[in-house]
Amino acid sequence: MTDDTETDADADEINFRSRRWVRPEDLNANGTLFGGSLLRWIDEEAAIYAILQLGNHRAVTKYVSEINFVSSAKQGDLIEMGIRATKFGRTSLTMRAQVRNMITRRSILTIEKIVFVSLDEHGVPVPHGYSDITYGRDRIPFERE
Repeated sequence: MTDDTETDADADEINFRSRRWVRPEDLNANGTLFGGSLLRWIDEEAAIYAILQLGNHRAVTKYVSEINFVSSAKQGDLIEMGIRATKFGRTSLTMRAQVRNMITRRSILTIEKIVFVSLDEHGVPVPHGYSDITYGRDRIPFERE
């Protein structure tokens, strides 16, 4: 396999997937997927994943590492975003994101580190008490203030 395709090992590492259809409003002046739209989608998916893993709807983006776009997508393409938890900190969750074009099978980008922090009602980092990934619904926040 080449570097721009997903391997079976890569697929095993991702534990949260979402797909998007590239529509006209998602395009840049070049007629390809606007990077800002893709980054917004990744941040939203990572936020949902962090909320579910940390059990707190006040999880916020703290850090995003270098982003290197290696290919793109065109109108009508389907893209797949994958997120994997890589580390639980005392108040944080670190994730890795991968995005690929499902039509061309090419990797669009990889983000090695996305860090979310669990906050209390005053916006102060708060310990979450978790150290492992869950696939159950036991951490979903049930109420919002």
